[in-house]
Amino acid sequence: MKKLLSLAIILCISVSVNAQIEAPQPSPFGKMEQKVGLTDVTVEYSRPGMRGRTIFGDLVPYGEVWRTGANANTKITFSDDVKINGKDLKKGSYAIYTIPSEDSWEVMFYTATDNWGVPQNWDESKVALKATAETMEMPMAMETFTIVIDDLKNDSAGLNFIWENTIAMLKVEVPTDTKAMASIDKVMNGPTANDYFAAGTYYHESGKDLEKAYKWVTKATEMAGDQAFWMLRRKSLIEAEMGKKEEAIATAKKSMASAEKANNADYVKMNKESIAEWGGK
Repeated sequence: MKKLLSLAIILCISVSVNAQIEAPQPSPFGKMEQKVGLTDVTVEYSRPGMRGRTIFGDLVPYGEVWRTGANANTKITFSDDVKINGKDLKKGSYAIYTIPSEDSWEVMFYTATDNWGVPQNWDESKVALKATAETMEMPMAMETFTIVIDDLKNDSAGLNFIWENTIAMLKVEVPTDTKAMASIDKVMNGPTANDYFAAGTYYHESGKDLEKAYKWVTKATEMAGDQAFWMLRRKSLIEAEMGKKEEAIATAKKSMASAEKANNADYVKMNKESIAEWGGK
């Protein structure tokens, strides 16, 4: 009985320790996903409120690095290389830090995104880009800190930071024309060697129409040339499966020669074994 009572007490303590009280956060987490042209931009941040406080020049001092939000780093992610106020920034994720002043903000895109607020040891080498954001005074106060992507165009947008009666503005340019032209060229020029190879490989491995697989892989090898030993290898396997042993041996020899030039021992070995299996020398 005592053991049962002790066990019950332990279970109650365990439940009370593991239980978590759910309550609203003072600075709720926000996430914004926006397509700018053909580029995906995602912003993740915590949003503090004014709550009767003076923000800039007081809660957020002028001339000091600010985490640009609350709690963990404010993080922005670009799916493509972009330009910020005309400066190049590589695609990827960045923590956003700012140094507000009365007339402008310095905005820094920091490569380490795993800090809780401003890093204890600031590493200038991790600052991928610095840009100056122009500021404007708004006629009414924004109670909750807000990051907005607006003024959307095919190749650009505004990245704006708004709180209290201040808005700080950056311009983001995206490579829409480059991506669109590449897509148009690809479609208008037809499938690539890799497209034909992928289709033929899928048909072969899935046991679908072998004639189609052979047609597509042959087209791939014609486009890629004899240096594509992996494509020639696939073609030889299809030829052997179709009963074209002489053709399979000849193709395997091409693949092996190409693999030897590329120092790919695995393909050399596989081709040698297949040639022997098919009766070649």
